[in-house]
Amino acid sequence: MSRLAHAARSLRALLPRASDYREVPRSWRRDLLAGVTVGIVALPLALAFGVSSGAGAESGLITAIIAGVVAAVFGGSNVQVSGPTGAMVVVLGPVIATHGVEALAFVCLLAGLIVLAAGALRLGGAVAFIPWPVIEGFTLGIAVIIFLQQVPAALGAAPGPSTNAFIAAVESAGDIDPATVWWPLIIAALVAAIMIVTPKIHRALPGSIIAIIIVTVGAAVFQLPVATIGELPASLPAPTLPVWDSAMVLALVGPAFTVAALAAIESLLAARVAASISDTGPYNADRELVGQGLASLASGLFGGMPATGAIARTAVSIRSGAKTRLASIVHTLVLLLVVYVASAVVSTIPLAALSGVLMVTAVRMISFTTVRTILGSTRSDALVFTLTALVTVSVDLIYAVGVGILAAAFFTLRRLAKSARVHREELPAPGESDDESIALFRLEGALFFGAAERALAQVNGVHGPSVVILRLSQLQVLDATGAQVLTELVHTLERRGITVLIKGIPPEHRELAIRVGVVASLRHRNHLFSDLNSAVDHARSHVRRSRDAVRR
Repeated sequence: MSRLAHAARSLRALLPRASDYREVPRSWRRDLLAGVTVGIVALPLALAFGVSSGAGAESGLITAIIAGVVAAVFGGSNVQVSGPTGAMVVVLGPVIATHGVEALAFVCLLAGLIVLAAGALRLGGAVAFIPWPVIEGFTLGIAVIIFLQQVPAALGAAPGPSTNAFIAAVESAGDIDPATVWWPLIIAALVAAIMIVTPKIHRALPGSIIAIIIVTVGAAVFQLPVATIGELPASLPAPTLPVWDSAMVLALVGPAFTVAALAAIESLLAARVAASISDTGPYNADRELVGQGLASLASGLFGGMPATGAIARTAVSIRSGAKTRLASIVHTLVLLLVVYVASAVVSTIPLAALSGVLMVTAVRMISFTTVRTILGSTRSDALVFTLTALVTVSVDLIYAVGVGILAAAFFTLRRLAKSARVHREELPAPGESDDESIALFRLEGALFFGAAERALAQVNGVHGPSVVILRLSQLQVLDATGAQVLTELVHTLERRGITVLIKGIPPEHRELAIRVGVVASLRHRNHLFSDLNSAVDHARSHVRRSRDAVRR
């Protein structure tokens, strides 16, 4: 019965509850204002990310609305704003280019199920194991890719066939029309300039919306020869399941895992940052995964894209006063109003304007202060950061995270290995004449698979003493390999006729030492001590007995 009760409590922790809205009576005005503000900011980004992914502006808008409201209700953060993001666009672009836009629904559904399962299996805490340099290198790489992806549209050209953003941008140069290239370039530059200037006038001004309104009106009045978003639906589509295609599903399993991993990592990182910059309480990592999984499932049914938490939009919401989930819900209602009221106007926005928005967004993703801090910290952290960024840009986002984590783990293990030290110490005073027959070694740091044999080689090479005392009280890390090497060391010394005494096995390592055989390898169970003086007295007594036996 207790197991059922525990399971029920665990399930309730992953579901929405009334306490999510406890603060609404006190904060609803601020939440409404924050929701409207972030909705205005999210509109051009949703359109731009949809176009950039190859799924279309409609898909980006649907994702912001459907996934945004589902994640707001079911997610684990009180202030997280979810929707299409630049990182997701980077992953989806090659998938849509390879398998077609019909693959989008399958990727959404498969990735949503994977993220949902990860939340149900309580895997939300795994993001804590991603080192800071890996996260920042990953972010820098994504920003570079987003910027490069916008180069063709800013030049009024079609992107090249390559799935690599840099190569595709270079390839697009062959499609440039010299007669018309200046108009999209001027539009993108003007949008970027307005977005940069408006915060300096007043930080509350929505620079992206102002810029898009100006260039859209200008392009329409002067009938500029630039591509526009095109026709958008005046209502949300009805939810539909994709027609089952076994071959396509099998082909998309790998990309779906990539999308799911990215959605989980980005959402949890965004939720963690949101919790650190707001006073709205902690976030539930497992519930956040459940919410994001459901959001991607719902988005896929309506023709949207996989969703993640969006830290930039979340930060805007928090700065605008958001305190509860109501702000995120209102932001989706603002976008829904755009669909039903202003879709005809939105369809006339030049694509180059969206490129300008994303170029500025990409640059703002990069914290140059953070980059300088990491590069100036340690050589290993700088290398991990640089390697993660390079692999992100040149190979793949998820590979980049994996490579970054492996590199960080390697350097961490190397530092741990260097912490494993063996010191030969003097015996406590007062000394005795036969003390040269006793060797006292202090083991400290980490005795694990990467350091055990090297660290214990000094003890194994001892000659002359008939008794060796091993002090283990300063041993901070001990794994099975370290315990096994320690066991072999005791056996080796005992075979050479050297009596081994062990002092001070830390309580957290005692069970492992017993199971692997460290204690059993001692000649006698009384050769295990908790006090150094007792161990030294026993060693001196042993030496005296051996000396007397030889004299007789």
